[in-house]
Amino acid sequence: MTGYSGLGQIALSRRVAEQLRMPFIHFEMKLEVRAEVPMEEFRLRFGETRLKTLESDVMDEVALARGSVLNISGHVLAQNGYLDRLQVNGSVLCLVASLDAVLRRLHLVMGARYHDPAERERAVGLLRREWAVRAKPGIIEIDTSALSDDAVVETVVARWRERSGVVDLGRF
Repeated sequence: MTGYSGLGQIALSRRVAEQLRMPFIHFEMKLEVRAEVPMEEFRLRFGETRLKTLESDVMDEVALARGSVLNISGHVLAQNGYLDRLQVNGSVLCLVASLDAVLRRLHLVMGARYHDPAERERAVGLLRREWAVRAKPGIIEIDTSALSDDAVVETVVARWRERSGVVDLGRF
C-alpha cells in the first residue's frame, strides 16, 4: 500500500493486514531500525548515496516477504525499479484523495503551520513526490476522499481479494 490518505495511513495498513491475516511491514520503520537513527539524521550524517544503498538493502529484504501487507511511500516505490520488483509478487494499491480532501487533511495535520506558505509548500512538495507513483503502470488506485477509515479498510481488502482471487473463508 502506498499513497497519501492523510492521518492514520499506517494504522489503516495494519488493519488491512489484520483483515487479510497477513504480516504487516512498514518500510520506513524497517529502514530506521536498520539505520539505528531517524532517516533525517542518517541523511545528514552519511549522505543521500548511503541512504539509497540502505533503501536498496531493505528493499531486497521486503521484496522476499510474500504474503505480507507492505506500507511504503510513493516516492521510494517510484524509484530504482522497486515498483516492478514488488508487482512481481503482488498488487500495489495506492490510496488517493481529491485535492480538496488532501488540503483539508493537511490543514488538520499541520494546524497553524498550514498558514505558513513555506510549511504548506513543503507539505505539498511531499505530496507531489508521494503521488509520482500514480503515473506508473499497474497501480491500483482507491479514492479515499469520501470514505471513512472502516470503508477504506473494507475497500482495500475487497480489491486485494478480487485481484488475488482469494476468498475469505471466515465469512462462510
